[in-house]
Amino acid sequence: MKLNKRSMAHYALSDSPADHTGFLRTWGGPGTQPTPSGTGRRCWFVLKGNLLFSFESREGRAPLSLVVLEGCTVELAEAPVPEEFAFAIRFDAPGVRPHLLAADGPAAQEAWVKALSRASFGYMRLVVRELESQLQDARRSLALHRRSSWKAQAPDHWSPGLGNGHSLSRDCSPVGLVEEEGSRPAGRSLAERELQGPATLLLGRGQSPVSPETSCFSTLHDWYGQEIMKLRQGWQQRARWSQRECEDQDRA
Repeated sequence: MKLNKRSMAHYALSDSPADHTGFLRTWGGPGTQPTPSGTGRRCWFVLKGNLLFSFESREGRAPLSLVVLEGCTVELAEAPVPEEFAFAIRFDAPGVRPHLLAADGPAAQEAWVKALSRASFGYMRLVVRELESQLQDARRSLALHRRSSWKAQAPDHWSPGLGNGHSLSRDCSPVGLVEEEGSRPAGRSLAERELQGPATLLLGRGQSPVSPETSCFSTLHDWYGQEIMKLRQGWQQRARWSQRECEDQDRA
């Protein structure tokens, strides 16, 4: 794999967010020399995506090394110095030696192993496939739920609200428009008598606005529009009568 050193150095020092950072000890990795005491070299490591950079210090301006985390495994290992919380980055390719690193404690060791194990594109590809599978399962479950809910809300149980603020009772009679026979007093006002329009007559015959043959919007619109038209005609007729009475009084 060929990499542009200048581009990689610019990316390492850019303001792009890092996935993990911290001090680690390294033994004989690229760009580092083993110490005479065998304690390893303490460097500042920055993980960005699947690229692991090492620096001389936290303020270092030039990367010491770069590890591309593809086709590798991260596992716990033994350090040359006892009581070191070490782990190794091993590659399947022949002739590529592992990178031996050590954290300052067990918590840092665990955090680094998790971050490095999840950094490769291969791992992200598996995560994406798993999420796509879960999304498909969720969509199928939602579709089944909607289908079952639609079946449960059959037309016989559907009770839409009316535009004039009334609602439908369980027997599909508009509340406030129709009452049982004998529930009203014998003397009705003019407005009450005008409510006995086509809608009331249809309900009196047992025809419901939500029955199978009258379930579409256009039919419901025409069904209730008949009563509105009858009320409008009555109002216009009363207005003409009032106008005639006023004209007769003026002539007298």
